[in-house]
Amino acid sequence: MIRIITDSAIDIRPSLKDRIQQIPMLVSFGDEEYLDGVDLEKNEFYTRLDSCRELPVTSQISPVRFTEVFEEVTRCGDSALVLTISSELSGTYQSACLAAQDFDNIRVVDTRNATAGGGILAEYAMNCRDKGMNLEELAAAVEQKREDVCLVAMLDTLKFLQKGGRISRTKAIAGGMLNVKPAISIENGTVEFLGQVRGAKKADNFLMKKIEETGVNYDLPILLVYSGTSDERLQTYVENSRTLWENKVDPLEAVQLCTVVGTHIGPGAIGAAYFRA
Repeated sequence: MIRIITDSAIDIRPSLKDRIQQIPMLVSFGDEEYLDGVDLEKNEFYTRLDSCRELPVTSQISPVRFTEVFEEVTRCGDSALVLTISSELSGTYQSACLAAQDFDNIRVVDTRNATAGGGILAEYAMNCRDKGMNLEELAAAVEQKREDVCLVAMLDTLKFLQKGGRISRTKAIAGGMLNVKPAISIENGTVEFLGQVRGAKKADNFLMKKIEETGVNYDLPILLVYSGTSDERLQTYVENSRTLWENKVDPLEAVQLCTVVGTHIGPGAIGAAYFRA
């Protein structure tokens, strides 16, 4: 059997949790260290994130941990395709490649993406596997298809980008006063700013326009994402952009943003991952 394995910085829809294996990353609040999604659930993470003075620290998965997983795969007589968060955002891909050097039954692919963007690529890989592709064919197909993955998102606040040193404190305060919503995407494996607007309604229209510009392949996986403990903001977005999804995606599913990306994005963000038309 070919397993599909990802790190926990890739978000997959809950219904696939038993079909796609995930390796947790480490999240630290001060001296307290947690396995992402194992002994720190996302709701608890976002509750703590909203009130902490210093951002938590996230750690890449070590080659030793990957080796342990690959040895277990091999003992079971299986092979595996391993998909990681973009190598531009984390050293996890390099760790997986180092560990995989000693295994002929493991292939590692850099998704060049994160969160739901990597999630829909993992789902695509799972579907290709189920159609009978072997490991080499599967790795080649995923590497080719990753170029069509789009992930666009609208942040609720600039505060966490400021805490992480991405922007100045002055800019963050000004943005908060003006109710500025920054839009981002992942391009060539890195986070890119698409622009910013004022107010939630304009933010939803901005995202809708960006998605329409690329076009959506409705025959391939689509996954929405939100950060924080509530999906209320996401539901508003779905209603405001229903012409994009209505009678085209059934069901339209969403997942809570992973802690690794959520650390820098903060609560209240929404996004969409899809394959371009």
